[in-house]
Amino acid sequence: MPPTVLVVEDDARIRVALHMALEEEGHHVVEAGSGEEALEAFRREPPDVVLVDIVLPGMSGLDLCRELRKTSDAPIVMVTARSDTHDVVAGLEAGADDYVTKPFVVKELAARIRSALRRARRPDASPERFVFGDLEIRPAAGEVRVAGTLAQLTKTEFRLLCELATHAGMVLSREQLLERVWGYDYFGDGRLVDAHVRRLRTKIETKPSEPGHLVTVRGLGYKLQG
Repeated sequence: MPPTVLVVEDDARIRVALHMALEEEGHHVVEAGSGEEALEAFRREPPDVVLVDIVLPGMSGLDLCRELRKTSDAPIVMVTARSDTHDVVAGLEAGADDYVTKPFVVKELAARIRSALRRARRPDASPERFVFGDLEIRPAAGEVRVAGTLAQLTKTEFRLLCELATHAGMVLSREQLLERVWGYDYFGDGRLVDAHVRRLRTKIETKPSEPGHLVTVRGLGYKLQG
């Protein structure tokens, strides 16, 4: 079966164009014109990837991301009309894994969807367990615990944390993390990494503003430590 992409876009012309383009790329496409329609479509036929416009009538794209994240870790690619940092960060913090900016090239969008699918399906070859003080990571079990309490991470957050844990104590640049976690070698955006790091800190750090595990090395990148 071809992978299913749920396209959430209120402009019917754009929606139809995306439907045709993504079908040509080998995807099965389901359409929704609003956040409410998208939730119903998601329940009826859970997709492999969700492509959601940030600006929707009624329920916004941000609210839709938050709702989907309550029950699913399916990859979400957000579509925004602006590359404004505030919009991008707001979308990523709402639970999106990636974003594209209008107007976009369909080939780039298709490449991002393929990357999202690869990330979702890639097997994890990490060691059975990592421990950093009160932070415990179990890659094979898909679990992260902080002081014994299970942390709720998205797939992308989990993959990012495992990548940093695999290279504990080493500084990984944004470019390295984009390549290893997102699979991007030429069109990635460092803000993806920064936004996910911020979200991770709220889930694994006692004081996210003063991180003790996931630390920034100014001008170089990030590292994970005990």
